[in-house]
Amino acid sequence: MAASAVLNGAQTSSRIAAETRQRILEAAARLRYRPNAAARALADRRMNTIGVAAAFNDTIELNNYFLEVFNGVITAAVQKEQNTTEFALHDWEKDAARLSGFCDGRIDGLILIAPVLSKKASQLLPDHAPFVSLHANSPLPGVINIESDEEAGAYQMVKYLIGQGHRRILHLSGDRGLLGAERRIRGYQRALAEAKIPFEESLLAESTFDARVGASAWNGWLARSVGQSMPQAIFCANDGIATACMEALAQAVRFHSYDGVFLLVEIRWPAQSLNRDTVFLDLAPLSLETFRANVRKKLRQTWCVRK
Repeated sequence: MAASAVLNGAQTSSRIAAETRQRILEAAARLRYRPNAAARALADRRMNTIGVAAAFNDTIELNNYFLEVFNGVITAAVQKEQNTTEFALHDWEKDAARLSGFCDGRIDGLILIAPVLSKKASQLLPDHAPFVSLHANSPLPGVINIESDEEAGAYQMVKYLIGQGHRRILHLSGDRGLLGAERRIRGYQRALAEAKIPFEESLLAESTFDARVGASAWNGWLARSVGQSMPQAIFCANDGIATACMEALAQAVRFHSYDGVFLLVEIRWPAQSLNRDTVFLDLAPLSLETFRANVRKKLRQTWCVRK
C-alpha cells in the first residue's frame, strides 16, 4: 500500500514516514521501475489521449487552415499534458462506422475535422465517448460543433474590395452543396447587393476547396471568358485556391481569400499584418516568370502574418 501510494502519488489515510518514502523511491530507481500506463488508464478510466479524425484521399487535401487546427490541438494537448492520436479516413460517409472503432478505449474523446456526414451516417457515432467537430457540414447529434461565421466573413471581405473601388469581382467557390461554400457565396452576393452591384452568374466559378481543382476552375473561367473584361478582384473560397491561381496569373488582380492561413503577399510594397481570417494580394503587371519568382521569394521571407 505504501509503495503504491508513493509511486503513484495516490492519497492514503496512512501516514508514510519521510524515511520510508525515500527508501521506496531509491528502490524504484535501482530497479528502474516505471508505471504501467495501460494499468493506470484502467484504474483512472482515462487514457489522457485526444483523438483527431480527418479525411484524406486523392481528391481531398487537408488545407493549411486545418493544418493550423492540428497545430492548435497538439499545442493545447501539450499544455494540458495530454497525448494525441490522429485517425485518417478515406471518405466520411463510407468510413462512418470506423469512428466507433476509434473510441474503443484508446482515446478519451474525438475531434472531427470538417466532417461531411449524412443524417444516417451520423447515427453511427457512438454515445459512450465525447465528440467535438470543426466546421461540420450538418448538425451531428450530441456533437459540439465549432465554426466561424463564414457568411459574415465573406461579406466583410467583398465589402472591403468594393470599398477599394472594385466592382467586377470574381468568386471561385468551394464545393457547391457544402455548408461552408454556400455561406461564403451568400456573403459574396449580400455584399454585392448592398452596393447595388448586379450579381452576374458568369462571375461565380464553381470549384472545390482543393487547390488543384481551384486552378482548373480559374483556367476554365479564362477559357470561357475570352473577349470579356478581366475581373478587378478575385475572392477565393480558401487559401489553396488563391495560391493555385497566383501561379497561373500574370495580370494585376487583387485576391481575397477566406482562411488567411498563408501570409499576406504584397508584390509592390512590404507585407502588412492583417486579421488572420483574411489574406489578399496586390499583383503588379509582371511577366509570369518574374511574378512567380517574386511570390516564391515572399513566401520564403514571411509566414502566417497576424494582426
